[in-house]
Amino acid sequence: MRLVSYDDGRVGCLDENQVIPLPAATMRDAIAAWDSGALTAPGRGDAVPLADVRLRVPVADPSKIIAAPVNYRDHQAEMNSDAQVGALGFFLKAPSSLLDPGGTIQLPYHDRRFDQEGELALVIGRTARRVSEDDALAYVFGYTGLLDITMRGGEDRSTRKSFDTFTPMGPVLVTADEFGDPGQVDLRCWVAGDLRQKASTRDLIWGVARLVSYASSVTTLYPGDVITTGTPAGVGPIAAGDTIRLELSGLGLDLTAEVAAGEAVASPTSGHGRGPVPPPPPERH
Repeated sequence: MRLVSYDDGRVGCLDENQVIPLPAATMRDAIAAWDSGALTAPGRGDAVPLADVRLRVPVADPSKIIAAPVNYRDHQAEMNSDAQVGALGFFLKAPSSLLDPGGTIQLPYHDRRFDQEGELALVIGRTARRVSEDDALAYVFGYTGLLDITMRGGEDRSTRKSFDTFTPMGPVLVTADEFGDPGQVDLRCWVAGDLRQKASTRDLIWGVARLVSYASSVTTLYPGDVITTGTPAGVGPIAAGDTIRLELSGLGLDLTAEVAAGEAVASPTSGHGRGPVPPPPPERH
């Protein structure tokens, strides 16, 4: 099923340009029904037009967002990094950084660089602790799109990526049975109409199963937790007025976000010019 959260957090099944409400009140209820084998496709009687609902982040309150650093070789090269996910493990993003589809990313500082990072993300469906790589995909409820907005500099990753609004997610959460192989997903990401990222999850250093297995060996994964798989090459600066659009094959709807900086102030930390060296800004057309 292709699921969405909408309006006040209720959950529905997306059928072309209509949303069919599910008996589950929230996405967490839908995940619990999936775990018990009771999640079934609804009838079409109460369908409402997609254009008449406000799409929300698929899971608004995960206990954690786990993110894979440097999980594509081409991104490792563009960042001049001597380490990748196999050496770095994972980092955490604050759940309070989540942003509804179509929302506005608020850049906090006017004297720092901020980049877009388009990614495939997954939502955990059942409690996982020390699961094997062979069994890991059975713990995945579904897949969605995510933008990991990043401040460049020497501060810790969890700081640079956890500002409010820095994790747009959605708009569709496709159940694992319908989504298919997460290792065969095409990704494209545009900023202000310019195509910046074009890749496939075939090129992930650690695939979804390995990420889930490893993460579960460190921390217990709970239903609704989010794991995002990392970004390919093509990251670059974003600025007020930009629109970011992420397309992932298998989702059907693109994730978009606007960028604003109306409340930006000077950065209070001194990480500017430190940390990984990002690629030069692409030319804008």
